Amino acid sequence: MLTLDPKELSPVKLQGYLQSAIAPRPIAFASTKDKNGKPNLSPFSFFNIFSSNPPILVFSPARRVRDNTIKHTLINCEETREVVINVVNHAIVQQMSLSSTEYPDGVNEFTKSGLTAIPSEIVKPYRVAESPVQFECKVNQIIPLGTEGGAGNMIICEVVKMHISEDVLNTEGQIDPFKIDLVSRLGGNWYSRAKEGLFEVEKPIATLGIGVDMIPNFIKESSVFNGNDLGKLGNVEALPSEEEITIFVKQNFAVKGVLSADDEVKKHQLAKEYLDKNEVLTAWKVLLAKQ
Repeated sequence: MLTLDPKELSPVKLQGYLQSAIAPRPIAFASTKDKNGKPNLSPFSFFNIFSSNPPILVFSPARRVRDNTIKHTLINCEETREVVINVVNHAIVQQMSLSSTEYPDGVNEFTKSGLTAIPSEIVKPYRVAESPVQFECKVNQIIPLGTEGGAGNMIICEVVKMHISEDVLNTEGQIDPFKIDLVSRLGGNWYSRAKEGLFEVEKPIATLGIGVDMIPNFIKESSVFNGNDLGKLGNVEALPSEEEITIFVKQNFAVKGVLSADDEVKKHQLAKEYLDKNEVLTAWKVLLAKQ
C-alpha cells in the first residue's frame, strides 16, 4: 500500500492522484454569459447533485494549478449569478473536449466546438441544443476553498428549469441510461462511457485546435461524419501542407485508387476509417488531397 501525505506532494501530482481515484465523475458542461452578454462554454468534472428538494447542483471551477489564475466561468457566475448546466453524452464528448481549449477572452466556444446555442427560458446563458438534458440555474452561493493553484470554488446552483430530450426517455417517461449514453471523467485523458466502458480522448491543452468553424463546408455538410469526427478534425493545431499531402498520396496506393474513382463519398469514408483509428492528420490528408 502506497501511503502519502498530501502536504508532501506537488499540486500537480496530488491532483493526478485525486482525479484518477475519485472517478468516474459526471461532467457539468457549464454555459455562462459575462456582464456584457458574451457567451462562454466550458466543462467541469468536479460536479454532482447535492439536493433534490430544493434541486441543487454543485460544480467547482478550480484555480489553475500552473499559474493560480481563475476561469471565465467563475468570473461570469460571480457577476451574473446564472448558469446553464448541460449533461454530456457520448455523441458530443469530442466537441465538449474541444471546448475546453483555453481560447482567448471573447472567443465563442459554441462556435469553435460546432455546438448549437439555443435560448433559455428563465436565465440569460444559452443551452447546448445537442445535450440531452439541460438545467437552467440560479447561483445561490459561491464558496472559495483556497487561494492557491488547484483550490476549488464551489458554485452552488439551484435548478429553476429542466429540459429533457424525449429521445432519452423510456416508455414510462423516465431517463433510460442506455439511451442517454452519458460519459464521465477519470484521470489523465481517460473517460468512461456508462454503457460500454473506458475510452481515451486527447485533451486540447498543449495545442490550440483550429475549431469546427474552420473546417470546410464540404466536410461539415458530409453525411459521413458525425459530431465526434468534426471534433477530432477541429482539434488539430494546423492542417497538413500541400507537400505533405502529395508525399502521402504518392506513398499510398489505396488512397490513389479512391482519388482516381472521383467518388467524394468513398473519399470521406476512407477519411473516417482513419478518424476511427485516431489518425486525424492522415484523415485530413485524404480529405484535402486533390483528385
